[in-house]
Amino acid sequence: MSFPQPYSSQDEIETSAPVNRKNRPGYVAILKHLALFVVTFVCVTYVGIFWTGQTANAESYLEMWPQGALFAVLLLGFLATHEFGHYFAAVYHNVKVTLPYFIPLPAGIGTLGAVIKIEEKIRDTVKLFDIGIAGPIAGFIVSLVILLYGFSTLPEPSFIENFAGHEEIVAHVQDTGSYPDTPPEVPESEVNATIILGETLLYTFLAGFFDNVPPMYEMYHFPFLFAGWLGLFFTALNLTPIGQLDGGHILYALVGYRKHQWTARIGLGLITTLAGLEAIPFLFLNISDWLPGYGYSAFVLWALVLFAILRKGYHNDHLWIAPVWAVSLIISSATIYFTGSLDQAGSLIWVVWSLFLVFFVKVEHPPVTYEQPLTKGRRILGWASMAVFVLCISPTPIYFLN
Repeated sequence: MSFPQPYSSQDEIETSAPVNRKNRPGYVAILKHLALFVVTFVCVTYVGIFWTGQTANAESYLEMWPQGALFAVLLLGFLATHEFGHYFAAVYHNVKVTLPYFIPLPAGIGTLGAVIKIEEKIRDTVKLFDIGIAGPIAGFIVSLVILLYGFSTLPEPSFIENFAGHEEIVAHVQDTGSYPDTPPEVPESEVNATIILGETLLYTFLAGFFDNVPPMYEMYHFPFLFAGWLGLFFTALNLTPIGQLDGGHILYALVGYRKHQWTARIGLGLITTLAGLEAIPFLFLNISDWLPGYGYSAFVLWALVLFAILRKGYHNDHLWIAPVWAVSLIISSATIYFTGSLDQAGSLIWVVWSLFLVFFVKVEHPPVTYEQPLTKGRRILGWASMAVFVLCISPTPIYFLN
């Protein structure tokens, strides 16, 4: 992910002071970026043990660190490739840029990702396009290779015996030689829920060519599959055609300011609809626990939150706020009602993503000084990247079954 310096007007771009274009970081800067990478590697290795560690055969977590380290190498290999794709494209175009900042987090998957910072205005759409698309292309290729290698080297289903707490699945595998189609029910006495990763069009298509593919509720035990899936999903998130995300840069260069503005605003409406599918069940379950009988107030509470998100994202433009608010709320509520999914908690990824877009990325892409037409090859590549977005995104990336 790349973050250019923000700007607010055409005049500010044209009158900005010249900057040093030499991308030669000093030793202190290199050590800072390296230290962040090392800390992030440690965090991803640590949490990777809980995802991929073969607990049935280990007496301590320390014995499983090679499995966590493998997951860290794969995931951070994808992140580094993605960010250095941006970095080298910026260097090629003589645009001042920082080295990648890796963001550690000792929870979840061990990281919040990585970013580079573009330290000057990008003045034309050709540079904007090249820098924006270089990261997703590089990351997509690496993730695809990781995923295909994982599919082609899958062990027999009996591999699940290496993980503690899977007695019902192990019994099914021993009886049938295959994984059960649905996850076993979690006893009401247990707090933990079954974690299920969402399928994507590309993942499902590729999985059809291989045997012994684990179900999505066990896939995260397989480091190559899990890291490959995460890489493709994060690539899709970055290709969201909104604001100054990579997809926003690409689509702006393809269609120009006005068409991108419309597309980005519609895109925010779609994302908030997905957010509603997560938020309403989450609120319903929590309100029902604390205030029995008031769970359905979750619909009203989400309606208020949704209004605030759209008000911020659309800059108080009620010609957009009112219809998108109504359509998004109706679709989310109707889907939950007809699918009976009020008791199925989501991960709130789309809620967080909606907030991240409107408060940090912004919905609309700021204007570029020179809107140059792209070459035919760039246009083909740009629309192909939009196809990658569709193929690798999941409406329900992570959800839980109690």
